[in-house]
Amino acid sequence: MGCLDGKVAIVTGAGRGIGRAEAILFAKEGARVVVNDLGCDRDGSGRDPSIARAVVDEIASGGGEAVASVQDVTAEGAAEELVRVALDTWGGLDVVVSNAGVVRERTLLNLEDPDLDRMFAVGLLGALRLARAAARVMVERAWPGSLILTSGPHAFFGAARQSASAATAAAIVGLTRSAAVELRRHQIRVNAIAPTARTRATAHLPMFQSVPEESMGPEHVAAVALFLASDLSADVNGEVVGVAGGRVYALRARESTGAFSDDRPLTPEEILRAWPEITRA
Repeated sequence: MGCLDGKVAIVTGAGRGIGRAEAILFAKEGARVVVNDLGCDRDGSGRDPSIARAVVDEIASGGGEAVASVQDVTAEGAAEELVRVALDTWGGLDVVVSNAGVVRERTLLNLEDPDLDRMFAVGLLGALRLARAAARVMVERAWPGSLILTSGPHAFFGAARQSASAATAAAIVGLTRSAAVELRRHQIRVNAIAPTARTRATAHLPMFQSVPEESMGPEHVAAVALFLASDLSADVNGEVVGVAGGRVYALRARESTGAFSDDRPLTPEEILRAWPEITRA
């Protein structure tokens, strides 16, 4: 028996990389999976429906159950359609993993509005709408569930040429934590994964040039997603879990104790003098 026996899952961006690894592992562990992928290039251009279907065929060859979806997650009604596919095919929905994203590596000075529009539409609005559509069904039918979103370490630490991506990832952190508070009473858990993994979108980065090809693969991330999707994580909610190869860690915001005045606004000079105290962790 697998730890997802009897569960129905939707995985977006499931044609390659991390999403593919998650879909295959979920099916191996007993889940029936809606494999969603537009089959586009890493920058979001193009379309190839065979990508999602190939993953479905791979799952079926291993004895699992899956159905392909080539919906563009940014299209009107796409989120509701993905949920409908799960309900019409298997009559339920327990897990949603939002992985769809595009890569536009630009410095802030070189970002154009079309870059921003596409990245936010796929990485943030697509995830939010899917989480909303799934949560509405789960709440209406009193089904407990697990929503797993994709963020990134750069949401916390920043990275060159990643301003738009970091903004999207940071928004996912806020969405995760707020939705987790709102949906807790409905037994719906919301968590995010912040992966550092070698995929077609990242393999060219300098940090991976000195890392063996078999290290820091999508399989490490899929293992954490499996945990968050399973009942083993019943008490885990509102977390952002970092994964970097064999390292699994929590990413959390911290506030310092700060400096205090006598209930009057501090002057700029006073703020400067107090700055070490203000920023001390």
